[in-house]
Amino acid sequence: RERQEHELVNNRDFGLLHNADLKQRLHTRSGPPTPDDLDELLATVWKNPSVMFAHPKAIAAFARQCNARGIYPQTVEFNGQKAPAWRGVPMLPCNKIPVNDKGISSIMVMRLGEKDQGVVGLRRTGLVDEYEPGLSVRFMGIDDKAIISYLVTTYYSAAVLVPDALGILESVEIL
Repeated sequence: RERQEHELVNNRDFGLLHNADLKQRLHTRSGPPTPDDLDELLATVWKNPSVMFAHPKAIAAFARQCNARGIYPQTVEFNGQKAPAWRGVPMLPCNKIPVNDKGISSIMVMRLGEKDQGVVGLRRTGLVDEYEPGLSVRFMGIDDKAIISYLVTTYYSAAVLVPDALGILESVEIL
């Protein structure tokens, strides 16, 4: 699952960081993510933004910028857990978002779900030897040491249904 999460964020073919429309990409004003930067980011996904994803250090950098301005981000409940939020949109940590050697990362905001024309997860169904949707487990045999072998294959992807369903704040300094 860790590898799947990494691919959903970073894969050049279908990863979210590489599939945002160029008009939906913003840069920070001064380096660290500020409240103004996140307001601009939320404006890119203005129809019901569902969630923001950021590296945990980017969330901490944002909190430092808020504290320096005397602003305290609220928390919201997300799937039964408290999460930091900005303008009511939860900021969830995602350590799969890369941080380069200069301490630069990105923050993503997205609208989720097919009904809202957002970002959706895709799984291939109807596979041979399907164990659950998108996952097949095929018995390969038993070797001479009585070790059973299986071939486990998974199919997954993500799709951005309309360009304004995903926005990315780039050049986020976290140090």
